[in-house]
Amino acid sequence: MTRGRIECALGTERRAEVIAATGTWLHRARGLYDHPLPDIPVHFDLFGRSAGMYRVRGKQREIRYNPVIFAGWYQENIADTVPHEVAHYVVDMLHGRRVRPHGAEWRGVMTSFGLVARRTGDFDLSGLTLRTERRFAYACPCTRHELSATRHNRVSRGERRYRCRACGGELVPAG
Repeated sequence: MTRGRIECALGTERRAEVIAATGTWLHRARGLYDHPLPDIPVHFDLFGRSAGMYRVRGKQREIRYNPVIFAGWYQENIADTVPHEVAHYVVDMLHGRRVRPHGAEWRGVMTSFGLVARRTGDFDLSGLTLRTERRFAYACPCTRHELSATRHNRVSRGERRYRCRACGGELVPAG
């Protein structure tokens, strides 16, 4: 899907509403926690099956939303996904990176927001064309395996070796 079509999936007005809702939850968190919580950039560039994602790269923090999923289930995402991702940001700012993504700290923030702490949305994505990760064929002495593109790239760069859980043999490219 091209960038223009992605932006049309949600529309400028709705994107502004999502950004405002993110700001509202962040403002609420500032009132609940005695800790600096700077504004965070919001992007609508997420693909696949995830409705939202909080991401840290170096010192840069951002919240990413999937415009296609938001367009299809707008109210549900405003009510659930936006506070879910803001809660990840709050936990990172309060506790750092060494906590479980949906652990006690995150559940505590969701509870302080007055919301049920759920890990995933319940959206029927069967009608959507979603990007899927390419799989690569590998083999061990006992059977064939499929590795994700990420794992395949790690093997190709010599960064990692994978072993079969059944026989313990090293996985090697098949074919």
